Amino acid sequence: MPKDKTINHEKIVAAAFREFLTYGFKEASMRRIAKECGMSASGLYRHFPRKEDMFSSLVCSAYDGFVEMYTQNSSEIKEQIYDIDVGALFTSSDETMWFMGYIYDHFDAFKLIICRSEGTRYENYSHDLAQLAQSNTVCFMNAVREKGVVLKDYDEMELHLLTTTYIDALFQPVRHDFSREKALHYGKTLDEFFNSSWKNFFGI
Repeated sequence: MPKDKTINHEKIVAAAFREFLTYGFKEASMRRIAKECGMSASGLYRHFPRKEDMFSSLVCSAYDGFVEMYTQNSSEIKEQIYDIDVGALFTSSDETMWFMGYIYDHFDAFKLIICRSEGTRYENYSHDLAQLAQSNTVCFMNAVREKGVVLKDYDEMELHLLTTTYIDALFQPVRHDFSREKALHYGKTLDEFFNSSWKNFFGI
């Protein structure tokens, strides 16, 4: 990309973030963004054909990275199932702290997803992530059962609702603009609250 085009692109990205954060995706104006960058709307569209393309460029890397990290972590745990002490399940805060650290490494992107994504494919992020988490949890607990561990029968809709509640809780520090330090402390509190509940839910 030529230097002047790169500079324009960087200006657009910065202006787009401010616009989306201020107005949200639905009310954001491509004309305002173009005006702030000192360019025409047609010039702006040469960089981003659609407003949603622009929004996605600000958040997709962070969001996709979160999904990939969660999927990889779940796969690694399932591969180690026969070496896991079942009694130690839901006693560690490592996973939540890991996720919280990642979220805060990409705070601006998650701020847009959580607070300003209505009208985009990201607006259902909580439901989508809960679906992924629920699917991984069901597969994992089935593997625990195959290991010979007796678990409580549970309702999958209740599991979905509880998982959605956890996902919502995980992202609340971003919604409330917690500092990183405060968010990490909250992450430990979140696990203390949920771990005992999960153990009871599954009968571990």
